[in-house]
Amino acid sequence: SRINPPELGTPPGYSQVVEVRASRLVFIAGQTALDAAGEIVGRGDIAAQAAQVFHNLEIALRAAGCTAADLVKLTVFLRDMTHLAAYREARNRFFATVTPPAAPAVTLVEVSRLYGPDFLIEIEAIAAGA
Repeated sequence: SRINPPELGTPPGYSQVVEVRASRLVFIAGQTALDAAGEIVGRGDIAAQAAQVFHNLEIALRAAGCTAADLVKLTVFLRDMTHLAAYREARNRFFATVTPPAAPAVTLVEVSRLYGPDFLIEIEAIAAGA
């Protein structure tokens, strides 16, 4: 269940607390803007990179028999906090297709560097499945 205690305010697009009773947890490594051939998508373009990252996240979830509705936690790493709006647009498109609606707990941080110099965003995830 997704819980937003009124004392913590209403968060935009995520849940303050996610309670899980699952028979399995799926941990997904940090996803970057690499395509299936290992080529970077959207060099210098945060919107394109964010879209590719969520596409990769969808592939990883599907491989584990999960969907975005099973996500309980995201950790988002941005190289520049001015990219927050582009990340949110990609996130909202990703979750708009989910029934029932999903709003995992999220931690978002700005970092000085990711493992590749051209990466602007990376997202790791935890899903809970039956």
